[in-house]
Amino acid sequence: MKLTIFGASGRTGAQLVRQALERGDEVTAVIRRPGDLDPRVEVRVVPDFSDTAALSAAIADADAVLSAIGPRSRKDAPVAAPATRRILAAAPRRFVVISAAPVGPPAADDSLISRRVALPIVSRVLRPVYDDLREMEAALAASDAVWTAFRPPMLTNGTATGRYQTRVGGSVPRSFTVSRADLAAAMLASLGRPETERQAVGVAG
Repeated sequence: MKLTIFGASGRTGAQLVRQALERGDEVTAVIRRPGDLDPRVEVRVVPDFSDTAALSAAIADADAVLSAIGPRSRKDAPVAAPATRRILAAAPRRFVVISAAPVGPPAADDSLISRRVALPIVSRVLRPVYDDLREMEAALAASDAVWTAFRPPMLTNGTATGRYQTRVGGSVPRSFTVSRADLAAAMLASLGRPETERQAVGVAG
């Protein structure tokens, strides 16, 4: 496939690039500042996402667009929603993004501690982050795009295990972490899973 990856220089974005190349995909990486990437990657530096022409050119031939753009802390937000709106304006054919587990309601079969204690505390502490991601998901739902929003719990730097779980339309219960490598694998795998289209998908290790 021909893939365009936003946020390719970040920790999850780098996993997307590496795994996409391993699959044999052609990768275009969109980054805001020049950086060192695999020489097999076509790099497009787009400092300002209001440059719709540059974004359109970056995704023009892409079978799918994947975005690893998101706030890393409370101070970063909002990041995901504004970037997603700009990318949507460039009309991607298939669009896969990263959200977060607390954006959606807890799974009914999750533990009482998770539903009544852990999730409410995390949601309060990181409210600006999750507000940004909720706004992003709302923009996706209001669009005509064929999108998927992955909702992981806490991300780790562990290796790809291939043992991750997904749940279309809900969170994975009793799971608190997932590696960025497994998240990237799930995102790429969703391109061949029609049931994930226009859906939020829980993912966890």
